[in-house]
Amino acid sequence: MANARIDPNSAVYATDEYGRPFIIVREGQQKSRLHGLDAIRSHILAAKAVTSIIKSSLGPRGLDKILISPDGDITVTNDGATILDQMSVEHQIAKLLVQLSKSQDDEIGDGTTGVVVLAGSLLEQCEQLLDRGIHPIRIADGFERACNVAVQHLDKISDTIEFSKEHLDNLKKTAMTSLGSKIVSKCHEQFADIAVNAVLSVADLERKDVDFELIKVDGKLGGSLEDTLLVRGVVVDKDMSHPQMPREVHDAKIAILTCAFEPPRPKTKHKLDITSVEEYEKLKSYEKEKFETMIKQVKDSGANLVICQWGFDDEANHLLLQNKLPAVRWVGGPEIELIAIATNGRIVPRFEDLSSEKLGQAGVVRELAFGTTKDRMLVIEECANTRAVTVFVRGGNKMIIDEAKRSLHDAMCAVRNLVRDNRVVYGGGAAEISCSLAISKVADEISSIEQYAMRAFADALDATPLALAENSGLPPIETLTEVKAEQATTNNPQLARL
Repeated sequence: MANARIDPNSAVYATDEYGRPFIIVREGQQKSRLHGLDAIRSHILAAKAVTSIIKSSLGPRGLDKILISPDGDITVTNDGATILDQMSVEHQIAKLLVQLSKSQDDEIGDGTTGVVVLAGSLLEQCEQLLDRGIHPIRIADGFERACNVAVQHLDKISDTIEFSKEHLDNLKKTAMTSLGSKIVSKCHEQFADIAVNAVLSVADLERKDVDFELIKVDGKLGGSLEDTLLVRGVVVDKDMSHPQMPREVHDAKIAILTCAFEPPRPKTKHKLDITSVEEYEKLKSYEKEKFETMIKQVKDSGANLVICQWGFDDEANHLLLQNKLPAVRWVGGPEIELIAIATNGRIVPRFEDLSSEKLGQAGVVRELAFGTTKDRMLVIEECANTRAVTVFVRGGNKMIIDEAKRSLHDAMCAVRNLVRDNRVVYGGGAAEISCSLAISKVADEISSIEQYAMRAFADALDATPLALAENSGLPPIETLTEVKAEQATTNNPQLARL
């Protein structure tokens, strides 16, 4: 591997308007290339820089970061994947750590900070091994052996937790652990209940499968985090198309349209010239007749509510009101699909295809009003497909709502993972310390040079409890030493003090 190095005597250090550093190379000067161990050390240095940035966000006492995008958008979070995703990273190894965090978020949903801290610590240990003259291949072999030992040890010390739809305490405790380090920690019991109930609503416990597509997380500015609720149905940020339409529809039979609610238009580019009042009146009466025919077709199908992806003009809206047919317009594509799934309805792309068999069914469709601004949202409840749910987040500002959504995502992923595999290990650094002791013990029995790499792997595992202790205001070295001694003496892998 090779990397570029710049002579400091031939370059000028500067920053742009966002405070990001860059180097101006003088004309005529050329970059030198790094090869071999120098290139590896350069890569390790870049990884350590990324790790040091997010290490302070690890654990229940971790700090939040304020991130400002080039457009001026502000994000407040301690989620590792979000922090790294919004960082301006140029070095290729640093980009690999960003991808590592994204992969962890996609696959597991939580632990995005811890995985980067561990990777950075492993690379830091690699640097020390390289300084001692150990070849990178031997280091990689030792790390692989140590990793196998750690995985086997985790299988040995893991506990199996039992749960069912009637006994959810263990799932709620796990969700509360995930939420303990988040901005919602002051109401983490309520959010844990919401996360568990949302996941179990869409889970198939026999197949150990969770369909996250049926969970929608939405938010509305206003109120407090405690006002967050779980809706067993769909919430749409729309209201009835006319203010005099009923605010509540019981035993709703819904026509879900993705076609325009208007008279058919010719496909060709013809132009109609109107030269007299009589011709205009004829056109107007034709449009009204078509609208009335369409409304009659909707009512004949048995529908008592129309949800349309497109808009319709004021005349059609007035006719819908006169015919006592409530309607909602300009509903987005993803919401249309979710409504169809929740109500067991069929999306109608052509008006001629509308029939009673394609109607969705819901117990009640109602409007919710918020605050003094009277913002309204549509809630579809008691749906035919009871598995579809919506988590409706409230908060004082957009940053809090966005972070609460990320926190709920992590908690729901933790619950989903337990549905798939109901084994857990104790947190607070207990599992990492126990694995570190197990790897060190195996390394003492190995005579080859890989023993040094295995001990380095064991030392790297200590980075997580060290960071947890430091972020909690405890003396890191003393705390780690005490817990390690207690675990080694009592042979209890559940001990931790963090």
